[in-house]
Amino acid sequence: MHRASPPPPHDLPRPPSRPRDASKRDFGRVLVVGGSPGMAGAPALAAMAALRSGAGLVELLVPEPVVAIAAGFDPCVMTRGLPAAFAGSFGGDAGEEIVAAVDRATALAVGPGLGRSAEVAALVARLWHEARVPIAFDADALWAVAQMPPAAWPDHAAARLVTPHAGEMLRLAGREPSGPDAGDRSRMERLAREFAAAAEATVVLKGAGTPAAGGGCEAVNETGNPGMATAGTGDVLAGVVAALLAQGMAPFAAARLAAWVHGTAGDLAAADLGELSMTARDLLDRLPAAFGLAVVLH
Repeated sequence: MHRASPPPPHDLPRPPSRPRDASKRDFGRVLVVGGSPGMAGAPALAAMAALRSGAGLVELLVPEPVVAIAAGFDPCVMTRGLPAAFAGSFGGDAGEEIVAAVDRATALAVGPGLGRSAEVAALVARLWHEARVPIAFDADALWAVAQMPPAAWPDHAAARLVTPHAGEMLRLAGREPSGPDAGDRSRMERLAREFAAAAEATVVLKGAGTPAAGGGCEAVNETGNPGMATAGTGDVLAGVVAALLAQGMAPFAAARLAAWVHGTAGDLAAADLGELSMTARDLLDRLPAAFGLAVVLH
């Protein structure tokens, strides 16, 4: 039998309130940027998670070759295909359209299924430095951030939040992603704190006992289970974070609440299905209950 999730800590940030006379535009517009051939589902998971996490509007920008697939996951997500390079990931011409779309957004999730190329690295660097809205960077976007000179990391126009797993955290620290340090959790937590300070950003380090660090604050989340070690769960987390940022939560508060809700959704899925058979879709289905528990048990 799977263990139950621990109750929320007394200081866990509460989900944003929703006035009775509100409209969808009161809860932010999330822009999800990602996708490439074979990886259309990753940004779609992030987009669907953002909707399940309270965002009023979610727009998904993907390369043209995968737009039909990405659009088929959820009719509630607005989807647009942009120019692609020969390999099918975003081409250089997509950059201007993405930057223009940022002006309509309240927060971004960048990276799920994005691919790796010179064009992608240039796009991510531009968004990191210039976008005047909070951004959650995940997956291949973290590869691109690692290509930037560390001295340039603090040069950004709004809040930046990163959600690396151990290998991505090592790459951000300039180390071998598959090196032996990946299993040293205390060392990984130290690297997360160092990156948060150096980049003036917030870090959610995925894995057991998920720590968050940013703005001089630290916390460790105790929800979650090994069944979440499956493809797509990180994309769900990126979408949850982006939705909370879009609703006006401060980065560290959004990081803490997102980690707790994400882990609790995983624990609810494990209780129903067992850790062996869980998928990221199962977390999506249980985000409403997890957010409910964050309120009821607070």
